[in-house]
Amino acid sequence: MSRIDKWLWCSRFFKTRSLATVAVNGGKIHLNGQRVKAGRSVKTGDTLSIQKDAILYEVTILAIPGTRRPAREARLAYEESEQSRVKREQEMEIKKLASASRPIPQRKPDKREREQLRNFKKQS
Repeated sequence: MSRIDKWLWCSRFFKTRSLATVAVNGGKIHLNGQRVKAGRSVKTGDTLSIQKDAILYEVTILAIPGTRRPAREARLAYEESEQSRVKREQEMEIKKLASASRPIPQRKPDKREREQLRNFKKQS
């Protein structure tokens, strides 16, 4: 058995263990459909719902890694559901299409243009 925040960090869902703790305590992680605290133990066979940014992962725990290992090995610690994977890929495709239609500026804004942008954002 391992703590949920440690498992999330070892399986490389979060860059640091403290970020994993913040996500768990903030209600972004659900264990078997229930909100949990960072110290909660996980075991093989448990299901996790992980909300990271705008992406939702639905995973089943297959192994409890003792330490943080390379990403290739970390992927062996869980199995993402087919439905979750398909939905995540669709959302990524939508984001790609949305960013492709956005105009790309030729250069960075200069000091005056940055100030104008800040003032415009304050008014909105």
